[in-house]
Amino acid sequence: MIDAGMRPLRVLVTKIGLDGHDRGSRIVAAYLRDAGMEVIYTPPWQTIPGVVKLAIEEDVDVIGISSLATDHLIVPKMMEALRSAGLNHVGVVVGGIVPEAEQPALAAAGVNRVFGPGAAREEIVECVTALGQKSRAERVDDYSEANP
Repeated sequence: MIDAGMRPLRVLVTKIGLDGHDRGSRIVAAYLRDAGMEVIYTPPWQTIPGVVKLAIEEDVDVIGISSLATDHLIVPKMMEALRSAGLNHVGVVVGGIVPEAEQPALAAAGVNRVFGPGAAREEIVECVTALGQKSRAERVDDYSEANP
């Protein structure tokens, strides 16, 4: 759960590419909302630049990307765009159908975790909470270093 003294963690749940299957992402968004997080949910068919822009505008701590139809293959480009926008501190998880053989490429690109079908609610909430807290700590450290 979230510390009462802090604003809720902000999580962007999205689908990039042409995959329109969004049932799983809607369920995960509800899990996170019910755990006290503020969820920004997008409809399917988002572009990478659109997601990066929304992540900046909404000041998110974590981005969750759903993939059921090979859209995870464009996630490395998304990670590159996030780094280019200065969003290195934002945690990223991917959920859905991601073949085991393709998961190392996502990790190498900077994805923090891949969840497959049937992942437990508690596991997802705990991971996103930890990533959100880490994101906030890194942002504070970056600010402190830039403003001594």
